[in-house]
Amino acid sequence: MAAPLTLRAAALSDIPALTALWSESLRSPEEGASDVARLVEASFTGESHRIVVAEYGGAFAGAVLLRMITVSPLDPTPMVHLASPTVLAEFRRRGVGRALVEAGVAYAEEHDVPQVSTASASTSRDANRFMARLGLATRASFRVAPTATVRARITAMRPTMARPQRQQLTSVLAARRSMRRTTTQRAG
Repeated sequence: MAAPLTLRAAALSDIPALTALWSESLRSPEEGASDVARLVEASFTGESHRIVVAEYGGAFAGAVLLRMITVSPLDPTPMVHLASPTVLAEFRRRGVGRALVEAGVAYAEEHDVPQVSTASASTSRDANRFMARLGLATRASFRVAPTATVRARITAMRPTMARPQRQQLTSVLAARRSMRRTTTQRAG
């Protein structure tokens, strides 16, 4: 008999497990626990997001953060974003991920929201294939880099000096021809 899978709202006692589960997505290990605690506490009072925890056989198996957002600042269509739907390795391929996505769809239906979205690491082949099987298509490519890196690349792409004007180019070519003639006359 398969162990039962249950979904529930996150509790304060889940903060350490959620922090460990989402460690790769958090801004830093030092601030991660306080960020997760703030999200869990806010989920008790607000309608803007919900954290759903999956348990498999009574053990913490995974979680997802459901957020009400818009498609973009330019397209105010409401959307439910499934942020960091993550399943612990030992509970994969047991329906936990599907149940977390289903919780996001139910949340969207509950709020009459027409679309759901999620994001996964571009290097996570399994996660991307799973989301594609569920009908979630790629809409955009989200790229991130440190500000200093982008500044350095932009600066490197700038032209270092203005191109020589036509008159200057003509003068340079005339000088080279003259030097060749002089060299050829000396050699001959």
